[in-house]
Amino acid sequence: MSVELIAERVGLDYARDGNATVAIQDFSLRMTESEFITVVGPSGCGKSSFLNLVAGFLQPTRGKLLLDGRPIRGPGADRGVVFQEHALFPWMTVERNIGYGPRVNGAAPEAIQRIVSESLEMIGLQRFVNAYPKELSGGMKQRVAIARALATQPKMLLMDEPFAALDAQTRRFLQGELVRIWQKTRTTILFITHSIDEAILLSDRIVVMTARPGTVKEIIPIELPRPRDENQPEFLTYRRRISAALQNEIEKSLVEFEAAR
Repeated sequence: MSVELIAERVGLDYARDGNATVAIQDFSLRMTESEFITVVGPSGCGKSSFLNLVAGFLQPTRGKLLLDGRPIRGPGADRGVVFQEHALFPWMTVERNIGYGPRVNGAAPEAIQRIVSESLEMIGLQRFVNAYPKELSGGMKQRVAIARALATQPKMLLMDEPFAALDAQTRRFLQGELVRIWQKTRTTILFITHSIDEAILLSDRIVVMTARPGTVKEIIPIELPRPRDENQPEFLTYRRRISAALQNEIEKSLVEFEAAR
């Protein structure tokens, strides 16, 4: 499944109390098929706003945002979204949550059953097919959320800090699971995170954003074989490089926050 995302000098303004706030400015990025790209930056820099633009939840104020040569006008089945909170339907079982997208898209019952079965095997939750979200741990809910987002076979998977609310052990486990799922499906992934280590562990390239108004400060290819080890010298070199790129931006963000108090 071919996919190409092009952001060309994208800008986004928010209007609040009659005043315009420039959230994103001159943001340019090109993603190609099967890439795994993470975006890091200081709080409030526009990371999640950019993901919402790609998802079609927001429209850019300026610039071009194209998916396979066509402007993104709104949400679509070609983009699956996973949020920080799992957003599963609490009244539906795991089976029905995963099968929701294919049902809405008019898939035949046999196709839905096959998709659900393959998805449950992929995320390792076959035993929980009839469980409700309240019966699952946080990590299990996020695995179901990922499976639900992939059930419609989207061109892109958009992930907005999906592991941020989890404990360290569960987060590390799901990072490994996500890489395994990505290597199996080869779905193009745009992943938002505050964690430098998470970005290095997961991605092909890391986009470092500036403080607001957010733009691309640097794009860093991660040339390490998977699975990756946080303790290997090359990993630590990448960590220092990205930390250095972020330091000034975090300081600018804190100064702006203090000025606004």
